[in-house]
Amino acid sequence: MSKQISKRDFFKYFVAGIGTVALGIKSFNLLAKNHINMETPFEPPAGNLGKFSKESPYYIVTPKGVKCQICPNQCILKEGMDSICRTHVVKDNKLYTIAYGNPCSANIDPIEKKPLFHFLPSSRSYSIATAGCNFACMNCQNWEISQQSPKFTRNIELFPANVVEEAISSGCKSIAYTYSEPIAFYEYTFDTARIARSRGIKNLLISNGYINEKPLRDLAVYLDAANIDLKSFSEETYAKLNGGSLQPILNTLKVLKEKGVWLEITNLVIPGWTDDLTMIKEMCNWLVKNGFSDTPLHFSRFFPLHKLTSLPYTPLQVLERAHEIALKSGIKYIYIGNVPGTTGENTICPKCKKVVLERRGFSILTNNLKNSACKFCGTKIPGVWA
Repeated sequence: MSKQISKRDFFKYFVAGIGTVALGIKSFNLLAKNHINMETPFEPPAGNLGKFSKESPYYIVTPKGVKCQICPNQCILKEGMDSICRTHVVKDNKLYTIAYGNPCSANIDPIEKKPLFHFLPSSRSYSIATAGCNFACMNCQNWEISQQSPKFTRNIELFPANVVEEAISSGCKSIAYTYSEPIAFYEYTFDTARIARSRGIKNLLISNGYINEKPLRDLAVYLDAANIDLKSFSEETYAKLNGGSLQPILNTLKVLKEKGVWLEITNLVIPGWTDDLTMIKEMCNWLVKNGFSDTPLHFSRFFPLHKLTSLPYTPLQVLERAHEIALKSGIKYIYIGNVPGTTGENTICPKCKKVVLERRGFSILTNNLKNSACKFCGTKIPGVWA
C-alpha cells in the first residue's frame, strides 16, 4: 500500500522543490551519508563544547552575562542558557557557536530557487543550512530546522573548506547560505564565504536580514549576492508574526547596496497579515525613495504552513495587484513567485516592454539578453549575468 502524506507535508515539499524533478535538476540532501546521530540531545565531551563549536568574535561581557552582538536580539546569556537562535551558548564567560561544520541540510539547487533572477541565471548553487533562526515566523516553511537547535537535528560533518570543495566538485558556481537563517550560523557562513572567495566561488546570503551593522559589514566583504526577505512594512507585524522588528532589515538593505552586493528582495504576501495594499504601496515607495528601483522585488504566494495552516493561499489577484502597485511606484523588475505557470516570472524590459528572460519554474526558456542588455532596444538590464 502506498503511503499517503499530509497536506502540510505536501506543501512543504512542493514549496521547497517545485520544478526540480520535472526539470531534471540534480537536487539532493546529504543526510543519507556521513550523518552525525543527533536523535538524542548533543552531549559534548567533558570540559569542552566539541568540534562543532567556535568562539564568536561578536560579544561583550556584562554584569548580567555575556551579550551576543550578532543580531538585534542582543541575547544576554549565562552558562546553561541557549540564545534565541538556539545556536550560541556561553562557556567560561565566552560566547560560542555550536553551529559550525554541522549542517543539517546540503543540496544542489538552481539559483532561481533562492530566488535570484538577475544573478548567474541557470547556474547551480551549493546550498547549506544548520538548525536555528533568530526569528520565530509563524509561517515558516522550514520550521523543523529553523525552530530547532543543532543539538537535536540530524547533521553531517562538513567544515568550511569541505563545503567549498563539495561546491567545486559539484560544478556549482556559488554557495548559498539558506533554508534556515545564515545569521544564526554566522561564524560558519563567514569562514566558508572567505574560503569560497579565495577559490573563485560566489557567496549568496538568503536571509531575513536581521543582523547588526558591524557583523554585516564584515560579512559583506565576501558576499556576491543576497536575497533579503522583507516580511512586511510594519513594526507591529514584524513583532507579532516574526518576533523581530523592521528597522534593522531596512538598514541591512542599505548596507548591502552600499557595499555593492547584488541584491534582490522577497515579500511573502500572507492573507490577513501582509496583504494590506496600502502597506505594500508604502513599502514600494520607500524602496524607490532609497534607491532600490532597479532591485528585483519578488512577491511570493503564501502556502498554509506551520502555525498558519488555517489561512488560504494568497489569491493570484492580490499578487497581481501588488505587482501593479510596485510598477506604478517606480520599481522596474517585479516578479510573482510560487505560482506555477504565471508570466510573472518573466523579466520584462522596462523600456520596450518585451520579454528579456522567459522563465518556467527554475528553467529559462528564452534569453533575449545581449551584452547584459535587452537585445530589442539596447536597454541595460541590471544584474550579474556572466
